[in-house]
Amino acid sequence: MNNRILLLAVPFLLGIGIAAGVWWGRYGAPPKPDRAQAGMAATPAAARKVLYWYDPMQPQVHFSHPGKSPFMDMALQPKYAENGSSSDSDTVSVDPRMAQNLGLRVATVTRGAFARHIDTVGTVAVDQNRIRSITARAQGYLERLDVRAVGDPVRRGQVFGAVYAPKLLAAQEELLLAKRGHEPELVSAARQRLRLLGASDDAIAATERSGKARRDLPLVSPVGGVITQLNVREGDPVSPGTALAQVADLSKVWIEAQVPEAQAGWVATGDLAEVALPALPGQTFRARVDYVYPDVQASTRTLRVRLVVDNLALALKPGMYAQVRLRATAQQNVLTVPDEAVLHDGDRRLVMLARGEGHYAPRYVTLGADDGTRSVVLHGLEAGDRVVVSGQFLIDSEASLTGGLQRLQKSNVRNNGEQGRETGPAASPSASEPATPGASSSAQAPPNMDMPGMDMKNMPMPAVSAGAPQ
Repeated sequence: MNNRILLLAVPFLLGIGIAAGVWWGRYGAPPKPDRAQAGMAATPAAARKVLYWYDPMQPQVHFSHPGKSPFMDMALQPKYAENGSSSDSDTVSVDPRMAQNLGLRVATVTRGAFARHIDTVGTVAVDQNRIRSITARAQGYLERLDVRAVGDPVRRGQVFGAVYAPKLLAAQEELLLAKRGHEPELVSAARQRLRLLGASDDAIAATERSGKARRDLPLVSPVGGVITQLNVREGDPVSPGTALAQVADLSKVWIEAQVPEAQAGWVATGDLAEVALPALPGQTFRARVDYVYPDVQASTRTLRVRLVVDNLALALKPGMYAQVRLRATAQQNVLTVPDEAVLHDGDRRLVMLARGEGHYAPRYVTLGADDGTRSVVLHGLEAGDRVVVSGQFLIDSEASLTGGLQRLQKSNVRNNGEQGRETGPAASPSASEPATPGASSSAQAPPNMDMPGMDMKNMPMPAVSAGAPQ
């Protein structure tokens, strides 16, 4: 009997012992701290530098002392400096994975050649230095006119009409009499008189060969081109000095470009230019600035600039519309930054400086000329600095929450001799700068934040690290 009882008691006691051991291992032994907790324990909270206190519901407003928020019925939370240092208090940290997902890119501030250019419009015009006028030199009548309309083409030396003039007829007869009398001096004088009356050397030679005086003498074009003016018709009387026609040589033409008044100082005589015409797609003409007009047109507030372009194929027609790019003389060893890196803050310009390892800092800069892709840096950056060119708004948003921009603006004020003041939460918040550049933010608590159905005392409070001011 005793042996039977003993056999039943041993398993029962063994089960109780195993159950007690399991319970003790799960609930009785103190938990082992993990590595993260051990690291936090190794770094006491007292060694961490508190930058400021803030209300989680109003993170853009900063306080210099702990206490209760004037906005909500909750305690202010501390903002610690990273790695226990406050030397980079204006630095914004962005998770590298988030930056990669959003396509955040950086570029380097460099020194090099910088040339501004002006994109404007213009029109093709006749080169007025290549216009020749044909005039009558003797009293008479226009007996024949071979050119009938403005725009008709003519060649150099082409006959386009004939004039009857009594003086020309008498001068021819004098030439023939002198030749018959074998008087060289009279012959030379008669030839010179015919030249002064407008007869060409070919016409004089033809008269000498034929031995007869011509009733009318031909009018010859001195240049090749097109007729731009035709002032007479066949049968009209003419007198000395009468302008019969004008001929324009189109082998070179002008492009008259319109430069905005704000960019008038960018262009100078001799600058290179590129001309493209919608009528001639795919073709680009090289030109130089020939003349900069001395006045600005009051109706358009533009400055006229004259270009000279070769037109040997006569493809450019006067009156055509042209697109012009003027290139100013390049400046050397100029510090520039990409335009896409610049954020506009009212009348100021801001860039995000990349400091490596996911840290960024806002930096105000002073910019100069802009060529459409890069801007000249006058102050605020150095060669080799790396700036964000894509995704700046992510960093701008993060800076608004962490107060990087406010501290940057405050430091700018201190550099100008103005001291910023911070007060405790018992009064009004510190005169922090706006959450975003150019925006305004009031530091006064709302007069009444009581909302129906909302008890702030029963809301869960955010966890506060050990040693943080309560």
